[in-house]
Amino acid sequence: MLKRLLFSLFLVLFATLSHAQGLPDFTQLVEKQGPAVVNISITQMVRGDMGVPQFPGLSEDDPFYEFFRRFQPPHRGQPREHKTQSMGSGFIISADGYILTNAHVVDGADEVNVRLTDKSEYKAKVIGTDRRTDVALIKIAASNLPKVTLGNPDQLKVGEWVVAIGSPFGFENSVTAGIVSAKGRSLPQENYVPFIQTDVAINPGNSGGPLFNMKGEVVGINSQIYSRSGGYMGVAFSIPIDVAMEVSNQLKSGGKVSRGWLGVVIQEMNKELAESFGLSKPSGALVANVEKNSPADKAGLEVSDVVLKFDGKSVESSSDLPRLVGAVKPGKKITVQVWRKGAAKELTLTVGEMPTEKLAQSSRSSKSAKAANRAGLTLNELSESQLREMKIDHGLLVEDADGPAARAGIQRGDVILSFNNRDVKTVEQFNQLLSPYKPGSTFALLVRRGNNALFVPLRLE
Repeated sequence: MLKRLLFSLFLVLFATLSHAQGLPDFTQLVEKQGPAVVNISITQMVRGDMGVPQFPGLSEDDPFYEFFRRFQPPHRGQPREHKTQSMGSGFIISADGYILTNAHVVDGADEVNVRLTDKSEYKAKVIGTDRRTDVALIKIAASNLPKVTLGNPDQLKVGEWVVAIGSPFGFENSVTAGIVSAKGRSLPQENYVPFIQTDVAINPGNSGGPLFNMKGEVVGINSQIYSRSGGYMGVAFSIPIDVAMEVSNQLKSGGKVSRGWLGVVIQEMNKELAESFGLSKPSGALVANVEKNSPADKAGLEVSDVVLKFDGKSVESSSDLPRLVGAVKPGKKITVQVWRKGAAKELTLTVGEMPTEKLAQSSRSSKSAKAANRAGLTLNELSESQLREMKIDHGLLVEDADGPAARAGIQRGDVILSFNNRDVKTVEQFNQLLSPYKPGSTFALLVRRGNNALFVPLRLE
């Protein structure tokens, strides 16, 4: 009896608190904005063989098809084309039929179909895609369409409610809700998007759909999830709508996106690196490599410079710089503040246009091995032909890394270019630079790995 009474009191208290705090009601938002959300189906022609000749009754969807395909003897089946279909979401941004979605939704599609909430269907034309931001603009031949209202992602606050509408697993116009978990998230290989992180349930098919704030304004495009299972696990990422619209406008006007480019390789500053460079805190973007004849090279930017400000905007972390540079129109003159050899310095440079693709290759070989030094490094000098092949004029090859060097992340095959901003050309020179350092002290090595270079802080034990 007492348990029932306590449970009843709990229900009354919960209902009172819910009414007092005003838990969100999404019904009006969905009724008003839902019609502007569309379902996108993609058809792609894929070449394959005629199937398993010994088992002609098996379709490719049969779970035994893959088993027999792998373990039967090789055969020469006749190639054929078959259709594959996938689904995604999108939303109408103008009454004359322009729709935003993800680039990965329509990438490689032979046919794109759009289905509205009133069940009407249209074939869509892909106006353009941008893989770097995962934004695509498509268009259908229609007019007087319902369209979304765009919001300002900068005004979003961590913890506020947001709503997603889309077609997870093909279930059209599904509504899910959650809160903003974080803003300005950087993801691997996604340097140009300050993602909005939410805990809104996002699943395959939601890609390209809108993320709404409680005012019914679109603040982002649902793009991807972090998952170990392939399904929703509580972490979802959306592209801020202002980033998406900037891309969309460029796609609409020219079919492609033009971005600013400096021609540098950067890395994140940490406490040890900041200490070795004489900075009071680990902020800014550390320049690990400068491409020859690039805008950065022409402006005098150097390896080991720490970019503190770009065009008047602070660079708190390395992930800030690509976004700031990419947002600048190529050809614009800007000022860069860098930290160089213990002092701030300002440079003026003209931003270039990012090349479409950048390919480079390098290889390395070695001479005879030598003894390891106090840092745990076994080093060798590179031959003239190796230096030419790698397009560098100095450096020492790491034959082996042990002890402090291994714990710092240095690997066999790396090339050490500098020791605390001093170029190293011989093993003897490296050991001379190392000799004054006592156990417990830290120094920074500029290490080239493959086509990239990065600073590695190394603490002697």
